[in-house]
Amino acid sequence: MNERNKLVEENLGLVHSCCKKFKNRGIEYDDLFSAGCMGLIKAIDNFNPDYGLQLSTYAVPVILGEIKQLFRDGGAVKVSRSLKELAMKINKTNNDFQLKHNRAPTVGELAQILDTTKEKINEALNATRIPLSLTADNDEDIKELDLPCDDNVEKLTERLALKQVISQLDSNDKKIIELRYYKHQTQTQTAEALNMTQVQVSRREKKILLFMRQKLSV
Repeated sequence: MNERNKLVEENLGLVHSCCKKFKNRGIEYDDLFSAGCMGLIKAIDNFNPDYGLQLSTYAVPVILGEIKQLFRDGGAVKVSRSLKELAMKINKTNNDFQLKHNRAPTVGELAQILDTTKEKINEALNATRIPLSLTADNDEDIKELDLPCDDNVEKLTERLALKQVISQLDSNDKKIIELRYYKHQTQTQTAEALNMTQVQVSRREKKILLFMRQKLSV
């Protein structure tokens, strides 16, 4: 297994984590995952260790960007040029037929006039149909896919970056951060738990926070 494939395999869990943010929003999970994997591969190919971040931290915005592109494109299904051209012919034929016969043509009549099958007519009509807003109240004027997507890029990136920086601390410093900022203990309580003085905890905490700010500002 080459290095690229190894990195992809090691970070598939990250892709799943990103995809879960967009479940049940109109696009199949497999399509979300495929787009996420494309983003992961792009991130791996463009990643530079000199960025001062781990690959996972760098990859999150790229993965989410690929997933969100699905929503901007209206989903994973792409309409071929031939279907678009057939849809245009259907539209013209439909207008001409209504002017001549004062009624809309049936699918069978359209297929016969355009020398194609009913299946192709239905496929072209469905493929080019403009989706209605999923959040609209039956507003006929709304012709865009209005799908709310929370912007999780910044939040996820910050969380991963913070996790990365904390992993660089020694065990005692990690414990100070855990007690002070995750368990919300006072400096005195933290000192008692770590067999230190309150002054020692205060001084060490300042150094830890300075180190973390420097790393996170890279």
